[in-house]
Amino acid sequence: MGLSEDPDLQPLLFGLLLSMYLVTVLGNLLIILAVSSDSRLHTPMYFFLSNLSLADICFISTTVPKVLMNIQTHSRAISYVGCLTKMSLFLIFGSMDDLLLTVMAYDRFVAICKPLHYHVIMSPHLCGLLVLASFLFGFLESQLHNLVVLHFPYSNSVEIANFFCDSSQVLNLSCSDTFTKNIVMCFAGTVYAFLPLSGIFFSYYKIVSSILRIPSSGGKHKAFSTCGSHLLVVCLFYGTAVGVYFSSDESSITGKGAMASVMYTVVTPMLNPFIYSLNNRDIRGALRRLHRRTV
Repeated sequence: MGLSEDPDLQPLLFGLLLSMYLVTVLGNLLIILAVSSDSRLHTPMYFFLSNLSLADICFISTTVPKVLMNIQTHSRAISYVGCLTKMSLFLIFGSMDDLLLTVMAYDRFVAICKPLHYHVIMSPHLCGLLVLASFLFGFLESQLHNLVVLHFPYSNSVEIANFFCDSSQVLNLSCSDTFTKNIVMCFAGTVYAFLPLSGIFFSYYKIVSSILRIPSSGGKHKAFSTCGSHLLVVCLFYGTAVGVYFSSDESSITGKGAMASVMYTVVTPMLNPFIYSLNNRDIRGALRRLHRRTV
C-alpha cells in the first residue's frame, strides 16, 4: 500500500527516499573502505563495524529500491514469489544487524572488563565465527517464516499495509487460524529480540560496573567514549523496531505503522555512518588519510 496515496506527495517521497538511500550506501561504503584500507583499524571492533555497515547496505536495499520503482511505475503490485524473496532478505539482514549489535556489545565488554586477555579472547578466528553465526541465525529466521507462510493458504489478492513485505503482516493475512503464527512470532521475538537485548544489557551492566571502578576521570571518559556510538545505534534500532512491532493493529490499518517502519528500515541505517564517524577519531582519521591518498 506504500507510504501515501496522495499523488502530489509521490515526487517528494521519491526524492526523499532516493536521497536517503544514496547517503546510506555512500556513508556505509566509506566506513568499509576506511576500515579495509587502514591497517590501524584492523581490530575486532572495526571488523564488526564494517560488517554492520555491509549489513545496513543490504538491509536498506531490500526495501527502498522497490518503493522507488513503485513510485515511478505507479504500481504497487508484487508477486507472491517476489514478496517471499523480499521478506527473506529483509529478515536475514535485519537479524544480522540485530545480532551484530549484540556481538559489538560483547566486544566492548571484553575490551573494558578483560583488557589483558582481549586479543586472546577476540581472536580473528572467533570474530569470523561470530559474524558467520549472525548471518546463519538470520538465514534460519527467514526460512522459519517462509515455512510458516508457505504452509497457509492466501487469497488471490491481498493488501499489505506497509511499503515492504513485512513478515508480521504477511502472516496476519493468511486465511487460517492464528495459533501457529503466534507461536512463530513469539519464538522469533524471544530469540531475535529478547535474548540479544538481554546480552546487550548484561554487557553494559558489566561495563558500567568496571568503568565506575576506574579512579581517574580521564580513564572513565575514554572508556565511555568507546561505547557511546554503539549505545546510540542500539537505542535507535531497537527503539523504533520495538515501537513498530508492539504498536496496535489500528496503526497498521491507518498507515501509521508504515511511517514508523521508515525509522528503523531507512533512517537508522542512514544515521549509523554519521554516528560512528562523528564520534570516532580513528574513523575520521582513516577517512582523511583515504581522502589524501585518493586526491
